[in-house]
Amino acid sequence: MRGKEALVTCDNCGRKTPRSKAVADERSIRFGAEQKEEGARYMSRRKVYYCISCAKHKGIFERKKAQAARFGSRY
Repeated sequence: MRGKEALVTCDNCGRKTPRSKAVADERSIRFGAEQKEEGARYMSRRKVYYCISCAKHKGIFERKKAQAARFGSRY
């Protein structure tokens, strides 16, 4: 459908935001017996969404700028 954007929930505050306006961030989660252990048993990557105000408050824009400067124009 035209003009209808899927809504995503902000992981920080719970606000419903259109997917085009939400800021997506990748999170890595390690599972295992010992979290401090170097060899993790299982590692998962999860995409989380934040509304604009939460992303600004958490500093995600600055982190994405640093990643873009480090890896070139991939992001």
